[in-house]
Amino acid sequence: MRKLLLAVVALLVVGNPVSAQWIRHRTEGIPRLANGKPNLKAPAPRTREGKPDFSGIWLTGNPVPCRKETGSDFLECGIELPIAIEGVNFGLQMPGGLPYQPWAADLVKKRTADNAKDDPHARCLPDTFLRAYGLPHMQKFVQVPGLLLVINEWNTTYRQVFTDGRALPEDPTPSWNGYSSGKWVGDTLVVQTIGFRDDLWLDLAGSFLTSAAKVTEEFRRPDFGHLEIKVTVDDSKAYTKPWTVTLKQALVVDTELVDEVCLENEKSSQRLK
Repeated sequence: MRKLLLAVVALLVVGNPVSAQWIRHRTEGIPRLANGKPNLKAPAPRTREGKPDFSGIWLTGNPVPCRKETGSDFLECGIELPIAIEGVNFGLQMPGGLPYQPWAADLVKKRTADNAKDDPHARCLPDTFLRAYGLPHMQKFVQVPGLLLVINEWNTTYRQVFTDGRALPEDPTPSWNGYSSGKWVGDTLVVQTIGFRDDLWLDLAGSFLTSAAKVTEEFRRPDFGHLEIKVTVDDSKAYTKPWTVTLKQALVVDTELVDEVCLENEKSSQRLK
């Protein structure tokens, strides 16, 4: 199954007509070292209001230094790349694993034994934002007054995080990314999200969210090149207690998002057994 997922990602990457998509365009306003590479340890940028500005293109964390032998057509050496192309396994982020309810533990065990054949990502369905943070697909953050907009190049999906003080909806229509409202606590943006669809996969192991979930994120940008997102999941339907992990993102510069569409004539899922 993992080999199949790797093959799917490789086809998506190699098959894109990247020559016309600004993947070598120099990003303006980037602090640089004497050799021209981005200074990822420079101070984080700030908005006119004095808050950290999360705008930029980000790639999943758990980074390793970029190496030329990775064969990437999209990324220059000097940025950072993820370790695992299949994404973050949330259970491995916590000692003892996630605190599943018994029925949820049985379901995850079955999904693992089935080599994740029912994984929505492999079937080209959207990913909820928690999973998107751990997958090797770039996301563009656009921060403006009252709104943090996240554009995911995978299937051109988006997420809106409102920072205009609005309350969360009382009876939301279930959605892939839920409904998000954030507020500033010092230099940390605290975001609460509710209103998820049921059974949204978080990783290849089959961990998931249910419609009862409430997710709290704490966004920090400790320097120019890095983003830290402390995530707390409170989902009493699937877990015995709330659990917390910290996800990291690495800045990507001198490139742009590309069309990475898996929805057209997708055939792989028909062959999964």
